Parts: sequence; C-alpha cells; structure tokens
Amino acid sequence: MNTFHVMKRILLQFRRDKRSVALMVVAPLLVLSLMWMVLDHDESNLELGAVDVPESMLEKLSSDTLDVETLSSSKAEEKLDEGMLDAVLYFENEEISLHLEGSDPNAAGAIQKELQSLRANQQSSMNIEYYHGSEDLGLFDYVGPVLIGFFVFFFVFIVGGVSFLRERTQGTLERLLATPIRRSEIVFGYLAGFGLFTILQSLVIASFSIYILGVFMDGNFFYVLIVTILLALAALSLGTLVSAFAKNEFQMIQFIPLIIVPQVFFSGLFPTEGLGTWVQVIGQMMPLTYGAEAMRGIMLREASFAEIQLEVYILLGFTALFTTLNIFALKKHRRL
Repeated sequence: MNTFHVMKRILLQFRRDKRSVALMVVAPLLVLSLMWMVLDHDESNLELGAVDVPESMLEKLSSDTLDVETLSSSKAEEKLDEGMLDAVLYFENEEISLHLEGSDPNAAGAIQKELQSLRANQQSSMNIEYYHGSEDLGLFDYVGPVLIGFFVFFFVFIVGGVSFLRERTQGTLERLLATPIRRSEIVFGYLAGFGLFTILQSLVIASFSIYILGVFMDGNFFYVLIVTILLALAALSLGTLVSAFAKNEFQMIQFIPLIIVPQVFFSGLFPTEGLGTWVQVIGQMMPLTYGAEAMRGIMLREASFAEIQLEVYILLGFTALFTTLNIFALKKHRRL
C-alpha cells in the first residue's frame, strides 16, 4: 500500500511538471532526428583540381566520389588556399605531384586512395606535399579545435546559468532589483565579473589542449584565445538568459538537449556538406558553428585575423543580442 502511495505521488509530480514530461518525449526525438540528418546522408564528393594533366590521365580519375576540375596553376592555388579544393594534381616534365589541402585527414586519405591506380601506372613516384597540416595529422587534431570550443561553451553555459539562477532563487537578485540599480548594470556587472573567470578558463583549456595534449597548432595562439573567450562570453550571456525561464537547477539542465546538443551536430564534429540547405541554415544560427570554424581556421590552416574576423564579429553579435535580451528578461522579476 505504501508503495502505491509513493507511486501515486510521483505520477502527480509528473502531471504538474509538464516540462519534464515533454522533455522526456521531445528531447530523445530531437537528438535522434539530428543524428539521422547528420549521419544518414550521402557523403559530399572530394574536390580535386588538375593543372596541365593530360586528358588520357583525367579519364582514369573519373569516379562517383571524385569531382575533377581543370584549372590554371594560379587559380588552383587560390582555391586550395580558400579551402574550396581538397587537393591539386600537377603534371610537369612527365612527373606528377599532389598538393593536399591537408586540414582534414579524412579527405587527404580518401584523395590518396582514389589516386592509387594512377600512382601504380606511373613509373616515377608521386610527390606529395601538404598545403596545411602534415602527414602525421590525426583525427583528434582535426576535431580538437572544435572540442576546445565546445567544452568552453558547454561548461560556461551550465555554470553561468546555474549561478545566475541561484542569485534569483536565493533572493539576492530580487533585493538588487528593489534598489535604484539598473537592470543593465546588473547584467553587465555579472557578465564582467564572471567574464574574468572565463578568460582564465579559456587560457587553461587552450594551453592544456595544445601544449600538453599536443593538438595540432599551426596558427597564432593569441587568436585561439580571443575566439575561446568570445565563445565563453556568448555561452555566459546565453546561459543567464535561459536561466530567466527556469524555476530551479533541474529545469536549467533540461535546456541542454534543446540548446547544447544541436550545436554539437552543426559545429563541425560531423560533416554537414551533404545536408539540405535548410539544415545548414539552422547551423548558421548557432554560435558554436562560428567558433568552431574560426578555431579550425587558426589551428589547422594558420588563418590570419582578417580571415576569421567575420566569425569574430558574429560571435560579438550573438553576445550583444543575448545580453540585450537578458536586460529585458529581468524586467519580469522587478516588482518595483
């Protein structure tokens, strides 16, 4: 009988907490749908540029997974630099050389596998050079920049959101709002105070990943630090914004499958080139997408600030947007 009463109480709690019930149903469906969209699609073709390669040789390169484009040397170099080609094949003085873009070890390996038959038919060996990266570049080196950005974003989102929620549930925020202090001053003060911690966190995570774990690094560490700090600020402002709609810490955790998990699938850990346009548009609405792209550009392709400035400005825009919405969200908690 006591067991029945306990069971009844739990069922009544679920009945009152419709958000938890919805999350138990909606969140798994959302995550499964994202996995299906990202993993169950045709892989995008490899892009190969050909410079002065004979037509007879090009015919041997025809493949369902390989798109070959005949280009001039300057145009091929330009496209390789912009990441629009996975490799460029040169033919000069009866010798073949392959210049791999190199930042994606999977693509580099697939290109070389596609050209195995061509190499077998050549009497001389094929000279292979890497435009970015190196032959030793591994899978962790490729996903490492994304993981650095993700862990910074995830933990700042959780810790920042829960901390701001406690300010409200413990009555501290209500007492502050009862004073003449402005809502914007509260938000900016909180972001600035917590932001100092995020700078230290970003420095520790980036330094540990690059100098202790040995994640491949070909760019400026200062740029890596800038991007990780901007990601942390975007996560902090988003976490505090979301906390305004949570009544307790458990409800704050409930937002993870809805806000954090989708960003993982669109941040670059999984290939998205073969997805539909509307799916890629969704990915462009997420801060982690831009942070991961900038981190990969810096660490794998030695990108300059000019090459990542668009991502930097977009991350600043996300932080400004979430901060502004934070100020308006506090209005409902001000009773005076």
